Amino acid sequence: MAEDVAASNVNRSYQLSASSIAIFTFLLFFLYPKYIAGQVDAISYQATLIVMGVATFSFAFASFYYYGASLAGRIADVERARYSRRGDRLWLIGCVLLFLAPTLILFTVRLLFVAAVWFALWLVYVSFVLRNFSRIQAERKG
Repeated sequence: MAEDVAASNVNRSYQLSASSIAIFTFLLFFLYPKYIAGQVDAISYQATLIVMGVATFSFAFASFYYYGASLAGRIADVERARYSRRGDRLWLIGCVLLFLAPTLILFTVRLLFVAAVWFALWLVYVSFVLRNFSRIQAERKG
C-alpha cells in the first residue's frame, strides 16, 4: 500500500470514528431519558449502543493498522501489507456495523416497518460486501 493511501485511510478512519462518537452521543442525549422512562425498547437501545461502540473501536484500530502500513522503510513490506489487510478488515467491520445502527435505532423507537426496510437494505449491503470485499482489499505479499 502506498504511504499516501495509507495516510488517507488513517484520516478516513479517524473521521468515521468521530462520526460514530457523535452518533453515540446523540443516542445518549436524546434517547437515554426515553430509555429511563420506558418509552423505547430497552434491548434495541442497548444493542445500538454496543454496535456503535464496536464500530467506533473498529475504526480506531483500523487507523492504527493503516498508520503502521504507512511506515515505509521502518517495517518490512510483508508486515506493512499485513497491517493494511488488518486495517481493511477492521474498517469493513466498522462500516457494516455503522450501517446497522439506523436499523437498531428505528427498532428502538418502535418504527417496525421502516426498521424492517432498513434491515433488508443492510442485508443487501452485507451480501454485496461478502461477494466483493476479497477483490478490493490489500494484496497479500510474501
